[in-house]
Amino acid sequence: MIFPEYRIMDVMAGKPDYSEEQFEIKNGARRIAGVDEAGRGPLAGPVTAAAIVLNPSCLPRGLNDSKRLTAKMRGELHDIICATAEVSVAHATVDEIEALNILRAAHLAMERAIDGLKTPVDIALIDGNAIPGNLNVRARAIIKGDSLSLSISAASIVAKVRRDWIMADLAAKHPGYGWETNSGYGTKFHARALRKLGVTPHHRRTFQPVRAMLDENSSSHCQ
Repeated sequence: MIFPEYRIMDVMAGKPDYSEEQFEIKNGARRIAGVDEAGRGPLAGPVTAAAIVLNPSCLPRGLNDSKRLTAKMRGELHDIICATAEVSVAHATVDEIEALNILRAAHLAMERAIDGLKTPVDIALIDGNAIPGNLNVRARAIIKGDSLSLSISAASIVAKVRRDWIMADLAAKHPGYGWETNSGYGTKFHARALRKLGVTPHHRRTFQPVRAMLDENSSSHCQ
């Protein structure tokens, strides 16, 4: 499916552009992946990463840091990105988050997303200030990359949308926590539900306030 109206990206102040990618192209790169994750902060659910290789001749209009977009805009852009770019999505589970810590788990999801691309890339542009340690490709970290690089902003959108889908599915299996709207983040509603309904297997037990509630419950059984 082709979207002719998205063939040219308007470069607007305060929005990501293709300059980071153009820099790498001038230095010989041909396949460039933007990589970002979603779900480092929530109390429940996996962390999700996306690696996106945009088509330079078909750059979707309206890309931006996913946090600056409405859910409707993210959903529409997700479908356009998936129709016009190469997309790989991967996850790190709650058990892996607990075993590794959230930063390493997020990097693991990024590594899996990059490895999932059909053809190896020449360079991966990583959102943040650290490069995952077990990459098989050259990489460069870009602080606030989702606000600077079109490829990273596309990855931020896809990662966010896919993780929201997962949390909506989990919400249907574990109603009452509001995951279909809060995506597992520690909202007041979620905190109240934790106290009322307890901890599920999808909660991150090393995260506050989940850990505090477990400690409280444990101490309540002791004299």
